[in-house]
Amino acid sequence: MTPSATPAYRRLSVEERRSQLLDAALSLFAHRTPEDVSLDDVAEAAGVSRPLVYRYFPGGKQQLYEAALRSAADVLQQCFGEPREGPLLPRLSRALDRYLAFVDEHDTGFSALLRGGSVVETSRTTAIVDGVRRSAAEHIYEHLGVTDPGPRLRMTVRTWITAVEAASLIWLDEGKQPPAGELRDWLVEQFVAVLTVTAGRDPQTAVLVDALAEDGRD
Repeated sequence: MTPSATPAYRRLSVEERRSQLLDAALSLFAHRTPEDVSLDDVAEAAGVSRPLVYRYFPGGKQQLYEAALRSAADVLQQCFGEPREGPLLPRLSRALDRYLAFVDEHDTGFSALLRGGSVVETSRTTAIVDGVRRSAAEHIYEHLGVTDPGPRLRMTVRTWITAVEAASLIWLDEGKQPPAGELRDWLVEQFVAVLTVTAGRDPQTAVLVDALAEDGRD
């Protein structure tokens, strides 16, 4: 009698298992606040035992949350990475499309992350979030073709990034209205507006605004 064919069992590598657990945690943190997610929840979502979760994250929920946060931060940090080809504003629009898609997919988790106040929030988690903001600013300087931004330009870009975060949170509170595409266009227009205001006080930014105007005429 021929043995029945059964799928071959493959033991996951350390990295594969860790990725599996992080994916399960992220899927939970995406729609529930960190306080509402337990290690048992993560184990159940991943289809493994609670002791296995502890084997990979001996620091428990705090370590798992921070690792999941870093994983999400890695994705967010890539949102503003766009080839420096073509006019700036379409590049910025594509970057915002990716950013808002992440916000849409991870709505509750995104809110908990940026609003803070979580019992699992620490100086390390705050540093992870700040790293995303710094990375976004660096990408924008690259898109602007600026290697040494002055204080007024730095303040303008960082203020706009804060506005993007705030608008994203309000967008979630408002039931994701207006549509994401409309929100994206408004945020791009805001970027041009704040640059234009700063240009009246900063020669470096004035050169950038003139370049944007040239892009628009091409």
